[in-house]
Amino acid sequence: MKDNKELPLINAQIRAPQVQVITKDGENLGVISRGEALRRAEEAGLDLVLLADKGSEGIPVVRIMDFGKVLYERKKKSALAKKKQKTVQIKEIKFSPKIGEHDFLTKLKHALEFLNDGKRVKITLFFKGRENIAKQERGTELFDKIDKMFEDHGILKDLVQEKDMKMGRFWSRIYYLKKAQ
Repeated sequence: MKDNKELPLINAQIRAPQVQVITKDGENLGVISRGEALRRAEEAGLDLVLLADKGSEGIPVVRIMDFGKVLYERKKKSALAKKKQKTVQIKEIKFSPKIGEHDFLTKLKHALEFLNDGKRVKITLFFKGRENIAKQERGTELFDKIDKMFEDHGILKDLVQEKDMKMGRFWSRIYYLKKAQ
């Protein structure tokens, strides 16, 4: 564990003169001095771990336990959570309004491959100079053409498209396939 701020105080780090002690079996030993609690933990070959700064009586609550084992379990649990985590990959394909038909088809073929691989595809139209004047109609025309191509390949019914993002001279739309249930 790299971040020591989230770890509880153990053994000599506990500075309270009196502590309420709970054994590893869950038995409450009551309020005893810190020195006595440390001695009992040492006799058992375990650690004294601070559970709460202030218990019901305002006295710190500690437990006698194997702290190394607790750290190991935490580390294992976080590694398992990280392993199960799924990352979403977004592949971006850029189009200009002046794109040639062959280039358009090639880029859409790549988009189809990405979609079939389970990736998300961000299609971005970019406009330069005077192209910005006809941005709305030319952009709509290009996205309609893209949707038509997806329909021709039979994936439009399974395709989800997120809302359009228009920022300056760019117009983007993200596509992905629905999960098969």
